[in-house]
Amino acid sequence: MDSHKPLHGLVVLDLTLARAGPTAVRHLADWGADVIRIQPPESAAEEALGRRDGSDYQNLHRNKRVISLNLKSPEGHAAFLKLVRRADVLIENMRAPVKHRLKIAWDDLHAVNPRLVYGSIAGFGQTGPYSERACVDQIAQGMSGLMSVTGEPGRGPMRAGAAVGDMMAGTLLALAIMMAIHERARTGLGRYVHTSLIESLLFTLDFQAARWLIDGEVPEQAGNEHPTVMPQGAYPTLDGWVNIAAISADHWIALCKALGRPEWSDDARWRRRDDRHRNRESLQAAIGTETAKQTSAHWVELLDKVGLPCGPIYTMDQAFADPQVRHLGVATPVEHPRLGKVNLLASPLNIEGHGKAIASAAKIAAEDTDDVLKWVGYSESEIAALAKSGAI
Repeated sequence: MDSHKPLHGLVVLDLTLARAGPTAVRHLADWGADVIRIQPPESAAEEALGRRDGSDYQNLHRNKRVISLNLKSPEGHAAFLKLVRRADVLIENMRAPVKHRLKIAWDDLHAVNPRLVYGSIAGFGQTGPYSERACVDQIAQGMSGLMSVTGEPGRGPMRAGAAVGDMMAGTLLALAIMMAIHERARTGLGRYVHTSLIESLLFTLDFQAARWLIDGEVPEQAGNEHPTVMPQGAYPTLDGWVNIAAISADHWIALCKALGRPEWSDDARWRRRDDRHRNRESLQAAIGTETAKQTSAHWVELLDKVGLPCGPIYTMDQAFADPQVRHLGVATPVEHPRLGKVNLLASPLNIEGHGKAIASAAKIAAEDTDDVLKWVGYSESEIAALAKSGAI
């Protein structure tokens, strides 16, 4: 572990699956926490090992030690409790009945280590009528209302192009864990902190949710246009598309001049904000007619000079080729023992004085089992007995 990283010395037990839980763990692992990922012995099957060399697994599970432990066996459970006594944080996203059946829920472990911060993510929450239901990101996207405001009007509900529920839930849980760690410095006690995909997505909807809660307005799909501010959206160019946002009266006047249509700012259809919103279809069509006459680069350069938010619309390869993205080091190289040098997504957090280098690629096998068990007091003969019993 990098002793210079902010979270050096923090011991985290990782019992996560899928994406939301691993996202929370990754935040801590990237900044120096000693993360011990616990996998069941049967996860060493050839199919699982092959999957772990894939891009998704490598992106989610870097910077971790990995051990094999059968939590269903008495010996494995006992070894797990020894780890709990040494840990600062545990993160899991199992369905509630599973962790209670395994006797690894908050109540079970708080009694073993009162300082433990226990973090959980569920689809719908830890309690309530849906708490035991299975859930994945798309289900939560639909039930949160996100799919009802995504996509073009009249085309039916549309999922977002990324697992935003998983990503937001994982990020919010990491934030809650750090709050609990800060509180523990004062009280000496850990906390049970948790969030859910449904809560995280409703929080992400933000002003769209507020339109309903405060204004009583049910938001609808607006496609690439902003639902309340005009003109803002994606406009065709000679060689692609460009995003333009004229979010104030001054922006609107500047855009009209840049498009070579200064008279538009006094056009009765579009003069005021409410006018532009009411006549959005004619406005968007008129702007698109003008932007289609020049290239995306032309418009970005011109509009940037007059202070208008604007930018090209990239494919993924173009995004990572952009000079600003390259400058930020978003794609960070790491040496993989089988794949060679690969690029992974760096942490989006920037802490001055600390680099964002990724210490190690994700491991496919539980190669740290013996070392971790020795760390909590097992002898070589005891480890051999655990292996013989099927506990590891």
